[in-house]
Amino acid sequence: MSDILIVGTGALATLFAARLASNGVDVTLLGTWKNGMDALKRDGARLLLADGRELASPVRVVDDPREVENARMALVLVKSWQTARVAEQLSVCLAPDGLAVTLQNGLGNREILSAALGQARVALGVTTTGATLLGPGLARSGGDGSISIETHPLIGLLENPLRGAGFRVDILPDARTLVWGKLVINAAINPLTALLGVPNGELLKRPGARMLMGRLAGEATRVAVAHGVALPFSNPISAAEDVARRTASNRSSMFQDVKRGAPTEIDAISGAVVRAGQEKGVRAPINWAMWQLVRTLYPADAKQSG
Repeated sequence: MSDILIVGTGALATLFAARLASNGVDVTLLGTWKNGMDALKRDGARLLLADGRELASPVRVVDDPREVENARMALVLVKSWQTARVAEQLSVCLAPDGLAVTLQNGLGNREILSAALGQARVALGVTTTGATLLGPGLARSGGDGSISIETHPLIGLLENPLRGAGFRVDILPDARTLVWGKLVINAAINPLTALLGVPNGELLKRPGARMLMGRLAGEATRVAVAHGVALPFSNPISAAEDVARRTASNRSSMFQDVKRGAPTEIDAISGAVVRAGQEKGVRAPINWAMWQLVRTLYPADAKQSG
């Protein structure tokens, strides 16, 4: 049985698989994307590093959760709209004393996983590690980020291999602060880059886009405060602009999804801000507009978000 089960075959899944497997961890990827799975089986998980070198590591790849029954540690790295399907798969293969850790974007992923697996078998995390999918089984590293995960009795099964593979890992008593912090940043940047078709840094060069970034971050912050969440920054607008500046040449994951005609995570980002605001009577009209506009770019988004 593999030491770590990675659920997903996209950019982040490929990055994590390549780095973990290159450090001697037995990695299995559970996926559904045939081209990606074929490439991973044939060539291994391939990662293009910042210095131009390519890391290629052999991994096991399956599409049937019954082939990885009794997995102790699962790392969930799929898009938020795939979480319900993944929860069903993990209910088949996760060991009774196993743990599923989600590092996904947006809100609601832990709740979906917990409904299927039980709260004791799910841990919430967030990562600022970036990756761009260059082709099936091949990702480009977006630079060194960090991984923050809430504490759990089994977290050492993941923490130690991650540290061994060179990841920066923090274990926190409550990851909600960072998850909401990332949501505020994603809500401010991702929809605008997807709609305008520009890399992150371009938002700072366009006065209208920069103004909207601030409005989006402000709305999301007010919703977070209404839910009693203390964000990891004091000024959300400055925080969003700083991320856009530091990742100026990066294409957000939502922009990448739109470019390749794939479903986006708009429902778990802008949509999540709107719904969470409605729960507390806090309006988020700019986030609502982004939600609806991005849904028009990929019609299936409208069906997923209802």
